[in-house]
Amino acid sequence: MTFLIENPIYKRRKSKKIYVGEVPIGGDAPVVIQSMTTTDTRDVQATVKQIKELEEAGCEIVRVAVPDKEAASKLGEIKKQVSIPLISDIHFDWRLALEAVNQGVDALRLNPGNIGDHERVKEVVRKVKERNIPIRIGVNSGSLDAKWGEKFGANRIPEAMVASALEHVKILEDLNFDLIKISLKSSDVPIMLEAYRLIAKRVDYPLHLGVTEAGIPKTGTVKSAIGIGTLLAEGIGDTIRVSLTGDPVVEIDVAKNILKALDLRREGLTLVSCPSCGRMELNGFEEMAKTVEEKLKNLKTPITVAVMGCVVNGPGESKAADIGIAGGNGKGVIYKKGEVFKVLPEEELLDALLKEIDNMTKDAVTI
Repeated sequence: MTFLIENPIYKRRKSKKIYVGEVPIGGDAPVVIQSMTTTDTRDVQATVKQIKELEEAGCEIVRVAVPDKEAASKLGEIKKQVSIPLISDIHFDWRLALEAVNQGVDALRLNPGNIGDHERVKEVVRKVKERNIPIRIGVNSGSLDAKWGEKFGANRIPEAMVASALEHVKILEDLNFDLIKISLKSSDVPIMLEAYRLIAKRVDYPLHLGVTEAGIPKTGTVKSAIGIGTLLAEGIGDTIRVSLTGDPVVEIDVAKNILKALDLRREGLTLVSCPSCGRMELNGFEEMAKTVEEKLKNLKTPITVAVMGCVVNGPGESKAADIGIAGGNGKGVIYKKGEVFKVLPEEELLDALLKEIDNMTKDAVTI
């Protein structure tokens, strides 16, 4: 079970609600996590396998690359074997968009201004209207049309990105189509932030947030957390994708943690542990915290666990958690729901903590 909430601390930007498959995006819907496969879409078995891994990790919508006709022809086979909505990523070739719709995809990632003759755009829009399939317009600073760079200059890239997006939006609106989602991505976090802030004031369409080409997990996680997290804290954003080099399953974990850090999602473990400063009095504290995180990494029931190793901040943090340890001088206290639960020798704390967490989460699942 996934626990999704709307945090009253953040004044959410009002956006139009659309649906990708049965997943609502925008309006009063919770922020949705998505990712993109790294497999060759023409390899159905490998692509389905990765989508199922992403879904197991918590991905709610998945996008696949459609570089050619063969890849487009495999979308139906993939769609039949997966449970989460499938988005086709189309660039330039309108025929691939038509085939993707015929294959049963749930949404298109397509910039209408990039597929040539207006009649082609009309044909694509006619097809998606038949099935109420939304289109995501995606503008990236790295592939911005030169005309916008010339018009706005190097110091006004966010404005140029917004102008580009609005041009694509107008094409669709002129055809009486408004099932639109927009992304304005950049690998430069300040540019990305400003672009989304500007577009948020101009349209009410749902926004797909992301720091594109963020890099390897170590650095990309930081850039994504700052970029995506800042906007979400400002009430901007309806669906997110963390873009990291490597296994896309890692992206899901980062995305979930961004939402959990802002209290926009409650699912699984939230670990509170101290930085093991000079006040540390609990032997093996670091390994204890790592063990708790590893043992509970697949937990679905929301629970906050504190592992604290001193008597200064330890009691307060542990009392505030659902369950926690505050240890020192050879012994420690397990707090449960703000009250002292047990006082034990430090060598018994970890096993007792894990046992009680197991009891608590079993109860939560049963309720």
